[in-house]
Amino acid sequence: MSRRLLARASARHLGKHPWLTALSLLGIALGVSVVVSIDLASTSALRSFEQSTETVTGRATHQLVGGPTGVPDALYRELRLRPGAPLAAPVVEGSVRALRGDRRPLTVLGVDPFAEAPFRSYAPGEASGAVNLLLTEPGTVLLPVSTARLLGVGAGDSFEVGVGGLKRKLRVVALLTPPDERTARAMEGLVLTDVSTAQELIGRPERLSRIDLKLDTEAEVARLRAWLPAGVELVRPSARGGTVDQMTRAFRTNLTALSFLALVVGMFLIYNTMTFSVVQRRGLLGRLRALGITRGELFALVLGEAALLGVVGTVAGLLLGVMMGRGLVGLVTQTLNDLYFVVSVRRLSLEPWTLAKGLGLGLGATLVAALMPAWEAARSAPVTTMRRSTAEDVTRNRAPKLALLGLLTLGLGGGLLALPTHALLPAYAGLFAVLLGTALLVPWTTERLALAAARPLGAMFGMLGRMAARGVRASLSRTAVALAALMVAVATTVGVGLMVTSFRGTVVTWLEASLQADVFVSPPSLIARRGYSPFVPGLVEQLRATPGVAASSTIRVVQMNVGGVPTDLLAVEFAQGPERPYRFKEGTPDTVWRELEAPDTLLVSEPFSYHRGVHRGDTVQLPTDHGPKAFRVVGVYFDYGSDTGTVLIPRATYERHFDDRAVSGLALYAAPGQDVDALVAKVLARAGDTQMLNVRPNRALREGSMEVFDRTFTITQVLRLLAIGVAFIGVLSALMALQLERAREFAVLRATGLTPGQLWGLVSLQTGFLGLLAGLFAVPLGVALAAILVYVINQRSFGWTLQLALTPGILLQALVLALVAAALAGLYPAWKMARANPALALREE
Repeated sequence: MSRRLLARASARHLGKHPWLTALSLLGIALGVSVVVSIDLASTSALRSFEQSTETVTGRATHQLVGGPTGVPDALYRELRLRPGAPLAAPVVEGSVRALRGDRRPLTVLGVDPFAEAPFRSYAPGEASGAVNLLLTEPGTVLLPVSTARLLGVGAGDSFEVGVGGLKRKLRVVALLTPPDERTARAMEGLVLTDVSTAQELIGRPERLSRIDLKLDTEAEVARLRAWLPAGVELVRPSARGGTVDQMTRAFRTNLTALSFLALVVGMFLIYNTMTFSVVQRRGLLGRLRALGITRGELFALVLGEAALLGVVGTVAGLLLGVMMGRGLVGLVTQTLNDLYFVVSVRRLSLEPWTLAKGLGLGLGATLVAALMPAWEAARSAPVTTMRRSTAEDVTRNRAPKLALLGLLTLGLGGGLLALPTHALLPAYAGLFAVLLGTALLVPWTTERLALAAARPLGAMFGMLGRMAARGVRASLSRTAVALAALMVAVATTVGVGLMVTSFRGTVVTWLEASLQADVFVSPPSLIARRGYSPFVPGLVEQLRATPGVAASSTIRVVQMNVGGVPTDLLAVEFAQGPERPYRFKEGTPDTVWRELEAPDTLLVSEPFSYHRGVHRGDTVQLPTDHGPKAFRVVGVYFDYGSDTGTVLIPRATYERHFDDRAVSGLALYAAPGQDVDALVAKVLARAGDTQMLNVRPNRALREGSMEVFDRTFTITQVLRLLAIGVAFIGVLSALMALQLERAREFAVLRATGLTPGQLWGLVSLQTGFLGLLAGLFAVPLGVALAAILVYVINQRSFGWTLQLALTPGILLQALVLALVAAALAGLYPAWKMARANPALALREE
């Protein structure tokens, strides 16, 4: 019976405050939705890549791989002619861009139809008749039905693709119908053809990407490994998935952590809501205790209310997260394409584990946040609970102790952040310790500041000013909780905003120092961060001879596995004369450039050095075309183009160890008096229709690079806006609850002669003062969070050294956010109290 009565009391209380209940639910829903949407979007993109990788890998147990240019196709013939040769299939794999439909990236897979059966079974019977056409007609392909539908083509139709600035026409000879939905999703974006067509299309004559094998015993593996020529390696297909995971781990971890920040802000909001729920019913809870309700029943009452809010808010958050995830999957895919690898995914994968995790996080966060208010409600004696002054005395007496505990927590956070480790978990634990420690300082700081503000506010606004300041101090049990919640919410937006601005400023400075040439020329590439596509043979020499060019340099970019991690190798032919545009973290320019002239030396980027513990004087082993070779590191340079790290070697050294003679990029220095725009026009005219090229002056390349940067941080800005939304809701609900809870106090003031207008002024002043305090508390905490993100978390995640930039606009935005939300929060309570009948408001429940 008592449980039913308590449940009815809870329902009545929640129903009497619909706005506060709705705001609390919205805070929970937003916190959960951010975590779920980010998880779903990143999981969908990576799952799509993994499924397509599994599809093209098939049932191979091992693979033969080579250096950046793959393995010679003659190796496959030699392997098949060996006595007791294992099952083997040649594969040519690459990426092209469709020049119709949504212009998505497509994966080209060149295979030998007669060797495929043991490895892949994606070609059903109806396509078997098209095999003859694949082998006899150049430019013919098979398309999965889903890919054909996206491109708007059918069997017998032709379509164009772009690869490295060249247009190629392909003809569809048959459509493939995958046997199930999973295979269909994995094959979306696949173009199947024979080996020779793929070699011609991708520009790899007489080279294979790999050779797939089926080896049954370790003895077979050992025999084959002993037979392999230098420069060819035997690996397991699972290694590819592992390297992708390594490449993107920091990106995914930071997205998840930023989404958890929104959930933490939501937890403060829930804690604030449940605390006010207990404070508002202080008298009722005391009377219930006096009437025989046990401590356990009161504890269960408060936790039950929290659980109800948690269930409704979390379910709403899951639905909202799925909707947001559909939009964010495009942003995550774009970022992966810009930074790491080519992936084409347009659909969201609804992972049950992600939804279950979101449900657990939402309910768990709600219940954890409600534990302290529930314990406070249950532990107090009935007489103490009914007397508000006791609660305020306890809060004021407890404030110095909480401040001391806050300092200890800040010290613990500082210790965690200072640990000499590359692990991210201690860094995030330290960040959350800083948040908690600062929140514990709020009650004591608020009391001191409110006491100090009474006189200046009185001088400016008279009696109402003094009352506003003293009211904050007199209601410390409620104002401190509200301010802590608001401070954390607003500081989160400040910290993320300053981190992004600092990152951007560092990259701008780096680009200005690095891009010294006047004109940059490169074939189009599917990955924005780095251009791998080569010029057609002979075109580079033709462009270097353009009238008006005083000097030039070239770069060849290839990707190889260094220590099991995909790494960009930059082979640079430096221009004669101009200063080389590199800044060094280890080594002086004169020493580095002199030592780099020695054989078998290289430079590594800062992220490469940080993540792999490689420094000046150490050696790095590269998989060259003639076998593994150790190179001496003569310097570590700053580079913000890759978070997995890059390796730079002179062109002459590259040509000694690799058979590749292609060029990926050309930098031209204009002769004195030569107009740069005119030089761009000359280069374009000289290239003609030989190859489509990106020819950009220095300024345009810088702007294009910053566009890529801004794209990669779009998702971070979305998260920041969502955190601002949660913070705004937090300010609104906390201050509104605070003013509504003071209904009897305002009624007393009205009964003693305070006019409705003066009441408006008092409420506005007090909410404005609280908003100002929240903003002032949030600014130093936000700067501290930004410093942690820039100097600790970013360094451990990506290996970059950034310069913290304190942008006045973002700091001012924090104050404006707190003040505007505070002003809006005061409107409804002031309107309601000004219209309320003092006699009714004074009546006890």
